[in-house]
Amino acid sequence: MRLFQFIKSKTFFKQAAIAIVGFFILIFGLQWWFGYTTNHNQKIQLPDLNKMSLTEVEEKLKELNLRFEVIDSTRYNPDYPKKSVIEQNPEAGDFVKENRKIYLTVNPTAYRDVVLPDLNGRTKRQAETHLLSIGFKIGTFSYVPDIGKDVVRGMKFKGKTLKPGDKLPKSSSIDLVLGDGKK
Repeated sequence: MRLFQFIKSKTFFKQAAIAIVGFFILIFGLQWWFGYTTNHNQKIQLPDLNKMSLTEVEEKLKELNLRFEVIDSTRYNPDYPKKSVIEQNPEAGDFVKENRKIYLTVNPTAYRDVVLPDLNGRTKRQAETHLLSIGFKIGTFSYVPDIGKDVVRGMKFKGKTLKPGDKLPKSSSIDLVLGDGKK
């Protein structure tokens, strides 16, 4: 019974009105504060940074009050200048806010070196598949007297004999020395 009388009293209505007004003031205050601190409606369109050097990128992004970080530079692309931007995240044309960090992938100066596997005794087909899968190209074939036909007996690069474990730049052309099947 007392609860019902309290709900009908002036004190309850005053407290409820104060709570509702306080709630709306809090909501509008937070909305204004978030708009102010997050630079709402401010947007900078990202330029296309592809094929730009890092010094050009630094100048361009400094003008726009943006930052950058190089996150990767392992995939060499011969179509791009050395040490230039291959990819950017966010993409060119996207809108960002001031002081945003842009992540860049940079073209290295050359292909990375790859360790040569031991292919001695493998068939021509196995050797070709393995070399192609790790990024090498297949050059010419030469034959030496050996009982095994089309069995790898050596590898050469620009006339120099190679050993397993040697390192060559990815996409190098490797010549295979194979057995002729006669002895």
